[in-house]
Amino acid sequence: MNSVVETANSRPPLPRNEPVHDYAPNSPERAAIKAALEQMSKERVELPLIINGVEQRTGRCEPAVMPHRHDHVLGDAHLASATEVNAAINAAIRTWHDWSKWPWTERAAIFLKAAELLSGPWRDRLNAATMLGQSKTVHQAEIDSAAELIDFWRFNVEFMRRLYEDQPISAPGVWNRTDYRPLEGFVFAVTPFNFTAIAGNLPTAPALMGNTIVWKPAATAKYSAHLIMQLLQEAGLPDGVINLVYGDGAEIAEIALADPRLAGVHFTGSTQVFNNIFRKVGLNIDQYRNYPRLVGETGGKNFIVAHGSADVAALAAAIIRGGYEYQGQKCSAASRIFIPASLWPTLKTVLCDEIATIRVGDVADFSNFMGAVIDEKAWRKHMRVFEEVKSSSAKILRGGEAEDKTGYFIAPTLIETDDLDSRLLREEFFGPIVTAYVYRDSEFEAILEKIDQSGTYGLTGAIFSRDRRIINRALSGLRSAAGNFYINDKPTGAIVGQQPFGGARMSGTNDKAGSMWNLIRWTSPRSIKEAFVSPRDYRHPYLSNSSADD
Repeated sequence: MNSVVETANSRPPLPRNEPVHDYAPNSPERAAIKAALEQMSKERVELPLIINGVEQRTGRCEPAVMPHRHDHVLGDAHLASATEVNAAINAAIRTWHDWSKWPWTERAAIFLKAAELLSGPWRDRLNAATMLGQSKTVHQAEIDSAAELIDFWRFNVEFMRRLYEDQPISAPGVWNRTDYRPLEGFVFAVTPFNFTAIAGNLPTAPALMGNTIVWKPAATAKYSAHLIMQLLQEAGLPDGVINLVYGDGAEIAEIALADPRLAGVHFTGSTQVFNNIFRKVGLNIDQYRNYPRLVGETGGKNFIVAHGSADVAALAAAIIRGGYEYQGQKCSAASRIFIPASLWPTLKTVLCDEIATIRVGDVADFSNFMGAVIDEKAWRKHMRVFEEVKSSSAKILRGGEAEDKTGYFIAPTLIETDDLDSRLLREEFFGPIVTAYVYRDSEFEAILEKIDQSGTYGLTGAIFSRDRRIINRALSGLRSAAGNFYINDKPTGAIVGQQPFGGARMSGTNDKAGSMWNLIRWTSPRSIKEAFVSPRDYRHPYLSNSSADD
């Protein structure tokens, strides 16, 4: 697209947060998702690579299975070799020369259309794929693969518009402008299994800004990635803008990070993997054409700290939802709680009683609150935690059971420890395991300091109190401990346009997905100065002869 349409006054539709369907009994949306689940469960589809808009089948395949019914194969993904990865990079580079010149309104239109398609005819299919392939309940899928991804695509357009409107002042006789150029090269997007919305946003946010992408989704989220790519193609995304490759993450990263044309990395996943990406980029720094932009959201050991003035019922609900929804497999999940001794007897009883009512099983059964953890590796990791607890001073108060015959099921588990330095309070397990530490009410200040200083991570946290002075004290004392901080609410569920998401420390670069601050990272601004009447003489006034100085 070589012609540029004058768009100075163009105003895309104002974004709005997508309404969340509740799938109540006898509702139309409940019947529709049930039908989609039944139909898609009967299919075994091919999941080809998409390079330059063309499906590629390598014959080296890996199954995509249901975590809650691990003998059920949903599809077979074709895995990339070095040949296909390099082809994807080359396709992105070739496409960049055209896509980077598209008017922003034309790029925006594609992603706004994608949002409308997902809000309507694609909603059930992508939600069902997320439920079946990633073992999300219908509610967790709805707030993720429908509402949040729609919100990303709508709000990112508005954030882009606002960014482009930020222009410098101009002195008389001069016109100053900022040209927000795409990065020069390709962006490597590496996406996780736990949020389909993140998988959809990480490649599309840079693409919206005119960049071209090589996208490597998580091995355990290949099925939903396939549908996202199909949806984007239906929305009109040109060939080669986003190139989808499945395969071994380390092998693909080795090739992508060694390429001199790497412009940036957009990553969500483990801290360890992101650290490895940083190291590889550092080792290769002399060969890049530009310094690559590294944007990452990584791990979390997220906390809830309660004061003696907290509402116990609200606190219990936040712990259960924050700790056990989607099997605790959220970057933001609450996994450590700090409770004053005055509240613990009552809270412990409430938590144990409520946890006992939680049903775990097949997500197609809408009476289940939890599904399965993502794969056998995760299941075995949680089992090792339980074995460790049994041989320590910590106590499993509820849960600690597991089953893997049909699916990778882990019971919602509550542990109590009296060791503030326990790894139960320091390390991320990424599962439905919540550890409680009980402190003396008089030690509230010391607990705030301990939470702040002992944290490797800095993603999310929450304070529960009905005393405003205590809330303000926690806001101050825990200012660096969490990039997203919640007052009397669970530390999960950030909404695009409302709570931009991201943390610092070893939780990532805090570039705030769902905000203008993320999109800024995918531009390379150019300052332009135009002089309307150019000087015709190099001499400045001070060089003129003056008799007064003689």
